[in-house]
Amino acid sequence: MTLTGRNAPAHAAHASATAGAASNAPVLELEQVTLELGDRTILRDTGFVVNQGEFIGVLGPNGAGKTTLMRAVLGLVPAASGTIRVLGQPVERGNASIGYMPQTRSALAGRRVRGRDFVAMAADGHRWGLPHADARTRADVERVLDLVGGRKLAERPLSELSGGERQRLLLAQCLLGNPKLLLLDEPLISLDPHHQKSVVELVRRVQQELGIAVLFSAHELNPLLNSIDRVLYLGSGVAALGTVDEVITRPVLSRLYGSPIDVMRVNGRIFVMSGDVEVEKHDHEHEHDEDGGHGHGHSHGAHGHSHGHSHSHQHDSRDGHTHDV
Repeated sequence: MTLTGRNAPAHAAHASATAGAASNAPVLELEQVTLELGDRTILRDTGFVVNQGEFIGVLGPNGAGKTTLMRAVLGLVPAASGTIRVLGQPVERGNASIGYMPQTRSALAGRRVRGRDFVAMAADGHRWGLPHADARTRADVERVLDLVGGRKLAERPLSELSGGERQRLLLAQCLLGNPKLLLLDEPLISLDPHHQKSVVELVRRVQQELGIAVLFSAHELNPLLNSIDRVLYLGSGVAALGTVDEVITRPVLSRLYGSPIDVMRVNGRIFVMSGDVEVEKHDHEHEHDEDGGHGHGHSHGAHGHSHGHSHSHQHDSRDGHTHDV
């Protein structure tokens, strides 16, 4: 398997990505992209393609660049070099073809706004408070509530919902406007295993029903294991995109972590170990964005608006190819 990024040739990954895209319209393309934050290089000379209808799990150690990559696709973080395209067009802020769920914490838990009104807020980010939606927006809100099975939740205030139920409504927000690409940044944080499973299954069902592409970032592979088509693993300025069996290996992950890594498979689960420490669990306990803070609130790329604020802070691929960065 070929890697691109630091100390590896970018042209190999671009050639592989181009070949893989031939049979499927690409939704997202990176070509020799370098991303930087301050004096840190997050990704270097990275290239890959995500095709229509793919569910990609995005993983990697804390600070590897998962959030930065998504923000770059949204046009919020400019690439230091290279090209990022969404549906064949250069990235831009407010791209109507992208739905985005940023990292969220407990800020929503105390809100008394009804679920339906909360979803509708994403249709008009110029106004906080209860929305006064037109008939077209109201119809779209009902459509996305049906997609996520959120009709009953829509009548209850957010403060009475569980974390998993609130994530269901956040997903509904992302689906407003019929996006072709969903960027879901750590939607499993703070959820127990039961709710993690239900959120992943919901995203997979909606993704397949709509035939859209999803980038779903997480700190741990196992909740995604039975749903993703491919995994994009980031680390040390390098990334690898391929099937679980191709990417989750000792040589590849040792390269991405920059230290010896062992991969153990036990009872259908995969454990990524550094010595006797499970590195994914260790990273999760020290969660923070790679720019040094936490994301809050919700943004919806389909309408180009943001709500809240952010602080600095064994599946075969659809086209039968492995694209590695």
